[in-house]
Amino acid sequence: MSKNQLLIFDTTLRDGEQSPGAAMTREEKLRIARQLEKMRVDIIEAGFAAASPGDFAAIHSIAEAIKDSAVCSLARANENDVRRAGEAIKPAARGRIHTFIATSPIHMEKKLRMHPDDVVAAAVKAVKLAREYTDDVEFSAEDAVRSNFDFLCRIFDAVIQAGATTINVPDTVGYSIPVQWGERMRALIEHVPNSDRVIWSTHCHNDLGLAVANSLAAVLNGARQVECTINGLGERAGNAAVEEIVMAVRTRKDLFPVETRIDATQIVPASRLVSQITGYVVQPNKAIVGANAFAHESGIHQDGVLKHRETYEIMRAEDVGWHANKLSLGKLSGRNAFRTKLAELGIELASEEILNTAFARFKELADKKREIFDEDLQALVSEEMVTPEVEHYKLVASKFHSETGELPRAELTLSLGGAEQRAESTGSGPVDATFKAIESVAGSGSDLLLFSVNAITTGTDAQGEVTVRLAKAGRIVNGQGADTDIIVASAKAYLNALNKLHAGPERVNPQL
Repeated sequence: MSKNQLLIFDTTLRDGEQSPGAAMTREEKLRIARQLEKMRVDIIEAGFAAASPGDFAAIHSIAEAIKDSAVCSLARANENDVRRAGEAIKPAARGRIHTFIATSPIHMEKKLRMHPDDVVAAAVKAVKLAREYTDDVEFSAEDAVRSNFDFLCRIFDAVIQAGATTINVPDTVGYSIPVQWGERMRALIEHVPNSDRVIWSTHCHNDLGLAVANSLAAVLNGARQVECTINGLGERAGNAAVEEIVMAVRTRKDLFPVETRIDATQIVPASRLVSQITGYVVQPNKAIVGANAFAHESGIHQDGVLKHRETYEIMRAEDVGWHANKLSLGKLSGRNAFRTKLAELGIELASEEILNTAFARFKELADKKREIFDEDLQALVSEEMVTPEVEHYKLVASKFHSETGELPRAELTLSLGGAEQRAESTGSGPVDATFKAIESVAGSGSDLLLFSVNAITTGTDAQGEVTVRLAKAGRIVNGQGADTDIIVASAKAYLNALNKLHAGPERVNPQL
């Protein structure tokens, strides 16, 4: 590896999935993994194999499908976790095991209840076990920011001798300040024996809004891998954002002596796909991928940009993938053209039957909308990729009535486990009436935490994308629905969330 190459380690599918309600199905993970490969991400952390059979299967499927990027599984420093990770990545063209253990005094004493000597021994054993499956082994010291410096040097030295090839220094709690984090990275590289035999990595959380700044400070001080997520997705305040890291080192070549192999034109498509699948809408003023990232409202700014773009723009919108995304298909397009466009978007449907259903819905949408965009297609296909065994609740038909001076009313026909039931209710608005009607037959007992509406594209004929977040007995799930009719989209989103609650208990993921 060249000294000026910066590896991008994407953990959207693992750490990003720890956001409340952001758990993904195997098919959804595979779609995102294919987009990450298209974006030329170096390492895709596909999940935590020991967390559940579903996560193991998702990692295994991604390992089979991805050829260009390395596929990684997380594993705690114990034999079961490491062996499950090794089996999950076995089909990968390039596989990595990422093992970790907490190293701060508070974690070792209060959480692990282990003596420091035992922590080092567990780390060494885990790395040696991982080497039985792959030559690419990463070790992380959880809560490194609050760990004793000498102990970090000791455990890093031991795991390097055991065969670790990447050493990750995570700011697990988002506590660091850039100057401090950069100094710690430089000091570790200078003091750990054989530090030149490994790639040094950083993984920063965003609790103080400094994840990207801390990551870049680490890069300036010797880190050559950054662990990050699309849109900065992640639990609590999230992680360092892939798009911001990539464009910062690219735009400020005068400061950063590194380059990535990322295809930046795939950044916006990746952002939109992750947002659509997880239900986490990107804020308009989000750097790089926000809707307003390249918009100029000020007359002075507009005048300057029209005269010379670089007066107010340090990047070109098209360089990160901002374009019309207009689908060159219409009512007269055939199935082969439809299939080809899906392939371009990294979408593979499981069967001809699903393709036929998706194609029929595309034709229906083309009747409603003058212009079809990639985002429309992504939303349309997402509904077809719901497996029948987890679609306990389904919208069959709907009728809504809203009149000034009258209570809005919703009349629905729902399928519950294959049996149709009628449901109706009034409410303070048509959406409220719809949700109450659904609950009158579902009786889920869940609490509504979030109801969000977002236009997928521009225009009054745009599909509305609705996100519903429900909580029940400690579980939190997001449901998504899209339709040109916002009330129908709302019903679909609520039912999607109920299906996730019905599907089974949520995994528990470790935190790095």
